[in-house]
Amino acid sequence: MSANAKRILCIEDDTETAALIAEDLRERGYEVASAHNGLDGLNAIFKSPPDLVLADINMPVMSGFTLLERLTAQEPRHARMPLIFLTALADHDSKLKGWNLGADDIVTKPVDFDMLAAVIRARLERVARSAVWPAHIELAPRERETLTWSARGKTFSEIGEILGLSRRTVEFHIDSARRKLGVRTRTQALIKAAVGQLIDL
Repeated sequence: MSANAKRILCIEDDTETAALIAEDLRERGYEVASAHNGLDGLNAIFKSPPDLVLADINMPVMSGFTLLERLTAQEPRHARMPLIFLTALADHDSKLKGWNLGADDIVTKPVDFDMLAAVIRARLERVARSAVWPAHIELAPRERETLTWSARGKTFSEIGEILGLSRRTVEFHIDSARRKLGVRTRTQALIKAAVGQLIDL
């Protein structure tokens, strides 16, 4: 195993599934640790933060949803650590809750290992790109909020209703963010802010 191998923590209560995932990822060159419930997983993250977390949603002791909520609340410094949910729940509400809590991706079980590997690689490469992001681009809270909702496909009017702002004020904040990001169009601003992880998608 390379000394530079990326470290992945797999939090999965089904020991057979966890073992299969770990075996496949080790064959692809990753260093893999496992935990079998959300609480043990959370403690493992605090003890030795991995480069990426895979977490089942339905687990004993602490669910994947609660894990992510605790992680976000207690350790903001881990906000850029990718977290991918694994779930047998294909229903819309569970996936929507995962996205709203800030999950980076949601992979449905039974796991397609090639698909999972592609998702992991994409997330780790995104983090690597953000490491060379121009330092300290400071967006105001309203600029982040309006950009985030715009990136989620909301119109200026809809963003105004969500945030209690006028359409004109929404446009003002997005244009202000665009100037700070040093781009010519709002679309370029959304892309640059998303790639640099300056907004939450």
